[in-house]
Amino acid sequence: QVQLVESGGGLVKAGASLRLSCVASGFPFDSYSMGWFRQSPGKEKEFVAAVSWTGNTKNYAESVKGRFTISKDNAKNTVSLQMDSLNPEDTAVYYCATSPSFQGVLGGTRRPDAYGQGTQVTVSS
Repeated sequence: QVQLVESGGGLVKAGASLRLSCVASGFPFDSYSMGWFRQSPGKEKEFVAAVSWTGNTKNYAESVKGRFTISKDNAKNTVSLQMDSLNPEDTAVYYCATSPSFQGVLGGTRRPDAYGQGTQVTVSS
């Protein structure tokens, strides 16, 4: 079955960087688009970033554009999220997600096929 395992979260100060990773299994990773979502307490899960199955097309939420970079390594079945210039508003549980279509990981009306269990990112001021 589909498995998505995130890692790399932690507690950092504002301005610091973190790199999240998600190792995938149970589906043809090189044919699937991948995305990152996040959820803060009391808020709905929101889109952060997405990458197409080839890794050539990427999309970012306005709030992270220029600070976060998503990448996909089809040889290692891994999608990563490099997060720079973190601020307290980035505090959330971060989830990776997968879909056979790019639209499925863009946070619109189409939903991902699966989410991982999440990794906590906490940014202190």
